[in-house]
Amino acid sequence: MAETLTHDVIIIGGGPVGMGLAIELGQRGIRVAVVERYATPQPVPKGQNLTQRTMEHFHFWGCEDDLRSRRIVPRDVANGGMVCYGTLLGDYRYDWLPREKVGQFYFSKVERLPQYETEASLRARAAQIECIETFYGWTGDGFVEDAVGITVQIRQHKGDATRTLRGQYLVGSDGSNSRTRDNAGIHQTKSDHDRLMVLLVFRSTQLHELLSRFPARSFYNAIHPDMEGYWKFLGRVDLGTTWFFHAPVPSGTTSDNFDFTQYLHSAVGQEFPLEIDYVGFWDMRVAIADTYRKGRVLIAGDAAHSHPPYGGYGINTGFEDAANLGWKLAAVLQGWAEDKLLDSYDEERRPVFASTASDFIERFIEEDRDFLKTWDPAVDREGFEAEWQKRSQVTSEVTAFEPNYDGSSIVFGDSNQHPGARGSHVFQARSGHHIAPALLADGRNTYDALGSGFTLFDFTADGSLSKAFAAAAQALRVPLNIVHDPDGPAGQIYQAGAVLVRPDQFVAWTGDQAGPAPEEILSKVIGKQ
Repeated sequence: MAETLTHDVIIIGGGPVGMGLAIELGQRGIRVAVVERYATPQPVPKGQNLTQRTMEHFHFWGCEDDLRSRRIVPRDVANGGMVCYGTLLGDYRYDWLPREKVGQFYFSKVERLPQYETEASLRARAAQIECIETFYGWTGDGFVEDAVGITVQIRQHKGDATRTLRGQYLVGSDGSNSRTRDNAGIHQTKSDHDRLMVLLVFRSTQLHELLSRFPARSFYNAIHPDMEGYWKFLGRVDLGTTWFFHAPVPSGTTSDNFDFTQYLHSAVGQEFPLEIDYVGFWDMRVAIADTYRKGRVLIAGDAAHSHPPYGGYGINTGFEDAANLGWKLAAVLQGWAEDKLLDSYDEERRPVFASTASDFIERFIEEDRDFLKTWDPAVDREGFEAEWQKRSQVTSEVTAFEPNYDGSSIVFGDSNQHPGARGSHVFQARSGHHIAPALLADGRNTYDALGSGFTLFDFTADGSLSKAFAAAAQALRVPLNIVHDPDGPAGQIYQAGAVLVRPDQFVAWTGDQAGPAPEEILSKVIGKQ
């Protein structure tokens, strides 16, 4: 008699990425177990900046409205930040990372709230999905893989109880110190910046009053020659009282041997009353796993990659891991794709993180370091101000950040390209790229017409392409939603006769009747070729 598995997927780590993956799978009918050490979300305000793309995930996960209702900072406070020279109250500043500039290319708007509120929203949504079983207050304690499945031992985080779970796949989303990754024998490549960083959470209404002379922003970066390109980074948790602060500190610093109050005063440029609620430390490094998959074990989020919290890329990158991996695991478990489709998760997501780290985060550090070495207002005020003005006009970090799967083996496109985080925002539908929203003839947004599987937008007049794709999908058992829309503006906006969209809202193919046969197209995009 065939073995009956308790779960299809076991997820170790129920932070935002693990819970997002559980919801992605659970909504597709996949039986999921989530093992999370903390019974309640930890009240540390990290991972606050949620991009438009991340909010699209929350839309499809059925909890966008709930998440937005938990926002703490008023909506008239810009999600972006401000870069200041020397101190936050210095003479030179400009707006930075205005992600709203690319909002038209996404279905949802940006959001900002502390990670513990995001986790609470995800936990609430997961509790509504019957096939998700949660083990809050438990940790993974090892696993054994065999030809049929994987056996996972878990234990109470604060207790002696143990349990055994059985499933087909194990996903580690258990943070940068992932035991799942280590137990699977997956190694990391690290780029160590040899910097100890502090995270402070503190309260000060007076700081809010000091900064009220400027337009309200969610975060502030002070760059100073002494920091060698690293930031004194301060952000709002709420409007008026609570703040967080990241900055380099000397090696060997502890919560007891350093004057953090004076350090905050030096970053702001003026003394002010404050009360510190939390002191934590982390090492400034970029780390990426050498593979995101080993047999039945996969890793996601910080377990797969970690980097400094510059630009709010971390949590958003992890959510995209969940969206990418989720539909592929479901496809394999539901039988309409083969196990090798899971290899495309590493193929697509790992280069995107590598590009995010090198082309954006580490580039910020290098460019600031070079600028601070070259320009000094005390030496050459005119030259400094001219260069500062140039910096203030650059928004390329927003417009150029467009993660894509160019050259992926499961999209139709130029095989000489490579997935990465650098790209461009356009409305034209491009294979391997996120699809922008557009209007259909019936007034719906194309995002409202997307199915949970693949979706074909057929803009040809006779609809023959729709019929051919429907027959191919039936033969291959691929879930396909077909939208025939010859009269709406979407076809002109996308500049294509037809667009095939993956379950994660990335374009798999664009073309018309003259292209490859539908069965060939569908076979490729689910990894059967």
